[in-house]
Amino acid sequence: MYPHQAERLDGALARLGVHAIVAVSAANVAYVTGFRSLSRERNPASFAIYARTGTALVIPAVDAAAYVAGDVQADHVVCHGRCHVEAAERADEAARRAAALVATAGASPADALLTALRALGVADAAIGLDSSPLTEAAARAVVQRLEAAKIHPASDALTQARLVKGPYEIDCLQQGLRLAEEAIHEVLGELVAGITERDAAAVYARALERRGARPSATMIAFGPNTALPAATPGDRALRAGDFVRFDVGSVFKGYHAEVARMAILGDPTADQEARYDAVEAGVEAALAAIGPASAARAVFDAATGAVRAAGIPTFRQHHVGHGIGLEAIEPPWLAPDGPALEAGMVLRAEIAVYDLGVAGIQVKETVLVTSGGAAVMNRSNRGLVVL
Repeated sequence: MYPHQAERLDGALARLGVHAIVAVSAANVAYVTGFRSLSRERNPASFAIYARTGTALVIPAVDAAAYVAGDVQADHVVCHGRCHVEAAERADEAARRAAALVATAGASPADALLTALRALGVADAAIGLDSSPLTEAAARAVVQRLEAAKIHPASDALTQARLVKGPYEIDCLQQGLRLAEEAIHEVLGELVAGITERDAAAVYARALERRGARPSATMIAFGPNTALPAATPGDRALRAGDFVRFDVGSVFKGYHAEVARMAILGDPTADQEARYDAVEAGVEAALAAIGPASAARAVFDAATGAVRAAGIPTFRQHHVGHGIGLEAIEPPWLAPDGPALEAGMVLRAEIAVYDLGVAGIQVKETVLVTSGGAAVMNRSNRGLVVL
């Protein structure tokens, strides 16, 4: 664990008045230990524990081999459930470690969690539980098994801890953003009349994978389809005069990046150019308003006001961005009811205009809140690309 995460988690312990925090959501487990489960959708019973006495990880037995092979940091690891594996006679040390973990697996997630808390010496202490991802039955089983502990809700405290990013997190976000932008550039080189949205999305995916990242929520739309807020790439072929809307993401070392850019096949009409310029004005206003201690509402008002003043007086949007990190969508929200911003937050500022049946225009920019304002992390040009 990097010092920044430890400092943020120590702050969470102090605010809650607890001796340990049990993380449950996939993002929170990754934040505490770096562990990400490939089996989580089938068996969502992983826990990560942070205490001043150390860290622990509780995972399904089926994930033991993935844990041993991965870059995970935990002082204690406990498995639960069944998974039939055998260490071959010529198995290496990693395989033998995985087999040993499976052989000592607890009967249930709650049993394994109690074992891990005992290993850290906090089983009968005050404990913060990230209970929001748990089903009612799973939460009840945990509370009953930890009968000697005093349980406090901790989901909000973990969210608060993750609001401000550390150097490693910022670097991962920066690299993921760079890879996504490089992949967009590769797609732009393939955009000619007749190419389909599906073909363009495939080019993007291959470009990312070659660079060591994976795509997330790829939306590449042409013409009227650009006005669909959630546009699945289909068989629409690119035609002269079409807008091209990129709303794409990448995941690098578990961290998300998202970019929205616009292109057009052929010269834009005066109306197309004017509407794009209004969207760009909104993004510029949001970036200018972002800084430490800035109110989220001030950013929202500046961005929406700029779009309206630039030529779209009917513009409405319920937010103009939010945080990004281990999840593609994280607090804080750049919305009327959002909080004050802090240095170290990484935000995705965005403006989108959707004219159904005609076209949509969307631009997203990622910024790091610094002590002096906002540092744009994107390297690609925000301008409308004319193909």
